[in-house]
Amino acid sequence: MGWQLLSIFFNVIAPVFALVLIGYLAAPKLRLDPRTLSRAAYFLFVPAYVFNAVSGAEINAGLIGRMVAFALVVHLLIALIAYLTARLLRRSPDMTGAYVILAIFGNVGNFGLPLITFRLGEEAVFPATIYFLAILFIAFTVSVAAASSRQRTSWRTAVEVFKTPALLALMPAVLINGIDLQLPLMVTRVTTLLGGAMVPVMLLTLGAQLAGMKQIRLSRDVWIASGLRLVGAAALAILLAPLFGLSGLARGAGIIQSAMPPAVLASIIAIEYDLLPDFVTTTVLVSTLGSLLTLTLLFAFV
Repeated sequence: MGWQLLSIFFNVIAPVFALVLIGYLAAPKLRLDPRTLSRAAYFLFVPAYVFNAVSGAEINAGLIGRMVAFALVVHLLIALIAYLTARLLRRSPDMTGAYVILAIFGNVGNFGLPLITFRLGEEAVFPATIYFLAILFIAFTVSVAAASSRQRTSWRTAVEVFKTPALLALMPAVLINGIDLQLPLMVTRVTTLLGGAMVPVMLLTLGAQLAGMKQIRLSRDVWIASGLRLVGAAALAILLAPLFGLSGLARGAGIIQSAMPPAVLASIIAIEYDLLPDFVTTTVLVSTLGSLLTLTLLFAFV
C-alpha cells in the first residue's frame, strides 16, 4: 500500500503540481494574464474536450442510469449543504456562491480519472467516465447559475447557463454519438488538438492566478469549504452508493470521484465571473493539497 501511494504521488499528483508551479514561476516573468488564459480554456479548450469525450464514448446502457443518478444526487446534496452552511454562517451572496461552486465542481476529470485508473484498473474507467460526463453538466449548470445569479434576474441566469460553452458542445456531441456519425478527419484533429490543451492550460492558469494574488489568506471559510468537498461529499457517496445498486468497481469509482478536490475549472469560472477568485483559487489549492491525506485514507477504505 505504501509503495502504491508513493507511486500515485510521483506519477500522477507530482506532474500536476509541477505544471501549477511552472505557471506560478512563469507568470511574472512572461507577464501571463490569468484572465486571458482562463477565457481561452473556458471558451475553446474545455468545449473541445467535452465534445471529444462525449462524441467518442462507448457507453454501457445498463450502468449509465444508476451512475448518472448517483453522481447528480451526491453533488446536488453537497452543493445544498454548502449553501445552507454559508447561509447559517451569514456569509455574503458572493461567498455563498463561491461555497456552492467549490462544493459541486469536483476535479473528476484530469485528477479523478488517472487516480481511479491506477487504483482500480482499466475496467473502472468506464463508470468513472460516466460520472465525469454527468458532473460536467450539473457542475457547469449550477456553477454558472451561482456565479451569475447575483448579477442578473432569474430568467437571464437561465439563459446564461445554456450559453455555457461546454454545454453548447455537449448537445451536438450527444447527437453525433447517438447516430454514430463519422466526422471529417480535419474536424476531429482540430477538436483533438484543442481538447488536448485543456489540462495544461487550466493548471498553468491556476499557477498564474496564484502568482497574481497579493497574499494567500487561509481563512475559516477556506477550511470549511475544503472540508465540505473532501470529507462531506465522500461521506455522502459512501452512504448513498448502496441505494443506487452500485457495487464492485462501479461503487469504488463513484466514491473516489465524489471525494476529489475542487476542479481548476471552479477557479476559472470564478475568474470569468469575478466571484471572489482569490478565495476560490486558494481553496482549490488547499483542497488539492489536503486530498493527499483524505484520498490516502479513502483508498484504504475502498
